[in-house]
Order: sequence, then structure tokens, then C-alpha cells
Amino acid sequence: MKKIVILTGAGISAESGIQTFRDANGLWEGHDVMEVASPEGFRKNPELVLDFYNQRRQQLLKVKPNTAHKDLVLLEKNYDITIITQNVDDLHERAGSKNVLHLHGELLKVRSTCDEQLVYTWKKDLNIGDLCDKNCQLRPHIVWFGEAVPMFEKAIDIVADCDILVIIGTSMQVYPAASLANYVMHNTPIYFIDPDPKINKNALKKLTIIPKKASEGVKELLEILKK
Repeated sequence: MKKIVILTGAGISAESGIQTFRDANGLWEGHDVMEVASPEGFRKNPELVLDFYNQRRQQLLKVKPNTAHKDLVLLEKNYDITIITQNVDDLHERAGSKNVLHLHGELLKVRSTCDEQLVYTWKKDLNIGDLCDKNCQLRPHIVWFGEAVPMFEKAIDIVADCDILVIIGTSMQVYPAASLANYVMHNTPIYFIDPDPKINKNALKKLTIIPKKASEGVKELLEILKK
């Protein structure tokens, strides 16, 4: 069974109503990203950071997977599928995808500030005074700017072993995730689905661009793979 690795970004979740991209001014829903997505921001104003992610969490619980998420599940009938996502939502899992690797953490989990191995499922608000089993403050289980991406080495191994790479809804501008396409074996087919693809066509071999939003592009991909 052929192995397909699917790398997803904010574009696939946008159709479910999740606003995840920061705008051109470096703002994320009115906040400087360093205020709400960095260790320094958390040390400076933990209440602001927790409130920001509480709002994101509440929003996530109200939205649903869209057709792009659901159509990717159909591929599992004929292929060995691994999804590597930059998104912190759980929409792939809710759609039914069985093998999902989160590069940047998960919004519905929290972890200890003194032991990063202590991770808890969390669907309510996280507040100052919510403690881990070692009596340390809990924080969002999110990879912030300036922090290591612990799953990146595993992601490299998965990509290096795939037969087909599919990239959906990501600008390929956020590193280190953007470099993953460079680890595919020579002559591995790559499909890039994005309505405004900003990618160096000459940098990748056997590249097919599908310039559509995720829901439309995934349907076209399914037809291509049938052939």
C-alpha cells in the first residue's frame, strides 16, 4: 500500500471558520503575536495569554470539520495515510483521520510549566491557579515562537519515507515546517493545493499545483489519484 503524507496548514481549517493566520501587520486577531505566542509574552502577562487561548478553544468547540477534512479520510481506504499538520485544532481527528501528527501542539491540551511531559486533555477555560500533578501552573500545549518543534524530527522521517506528498492550505513560509518538502525522496510526486500558491516551482521535482481552496482542491486530488 502506497504511503501518502499530507501536510496541512491554516487554509484547510479556514473553511470551517477558524481564523488562524496573522495578518500582514504581525497581528493575530488584534494582538501582537509575540504577546500571545511566545514564552516572553506568557511570563509578562499570563492572564492575557490564557484568555487568548481560552477564546480560541471556545471557538474550536463550536466549529466542525469541512469537506476537505472529510474527503482526506476517504484516502485511507486505498493508501497508508499520515497527516502532518501545522494546525492546533482537532478537525482532522473529528473528521475521522486516524494518524495525525501535530507539529505546533494542540489547542485542546495543556501541559505543565515545570514538566513538559505532563500533558492533559483540556476543553474548558485554563486559568491562573490551574496546576499540574507537580503543583506547577498549566499552560497551553502550543509550540510558541522561539520554542523547539519537538515533533519535527519524526515528521522528517515520515516525509522521507512517503511515496506521495500532498501540501494543503499552507503558505510554506513558516519554518521549520516549510522545509519538510525538501526531505522527500528524489522523484516523489508532490501535489500543492492552495488558492494563492506561493512556492518556487523550480525548487521541487514532480510538482503539481492545484490552485484551489482546500475543499475543491482535495476533490480534484481524489480524481487525480483514481487515475
